[in-house]
Amino acid sequence: MDQTAERGADVIAAVAHAATGGAIDPFTFRLAIFVLAIFVGYYVVWSVTPALHTPLMSVTNAISSVIVVGALLAVGVNLAGDSSWVSKVFGFIALVFASVNIFGGFLVTQRMLSMYKKKG
Repeated sequence: MDQTAERGADVIAAVAHAATGGAIDPFTFRLAIFVLAIFVGYYVVWSVTPALHTPLMSVTNAISSVIVVGALLAVGVNLAGDSSWVSKVFGFIALVFASVNIFGGFLVTQRMLSMYKKKG
């Protein structure tokens, strides 16, 4: 998550915390946002018409490439004061998953584009 989004999430969490008198734990609040994002993403992706699947895969590949950059930073940069082996392990796992996602996305996109080529 980039710095602006993280600050925005912190502000929203602080407002919810103040509005409820501290009854909502910040972890629970962020977990709820994550779960809602999963449902919204699921319904958005499954409601896309088949003609738009190729552009959707391109956007997914672009998002995954940003994840790869972040994962490479987590694995290779020792500038953070709290950099530990745990962050390196999770960064490596994120790097592997995002790389598989990008490769699979390119395969699916190539296969879908080949369906539109004329046989002959």
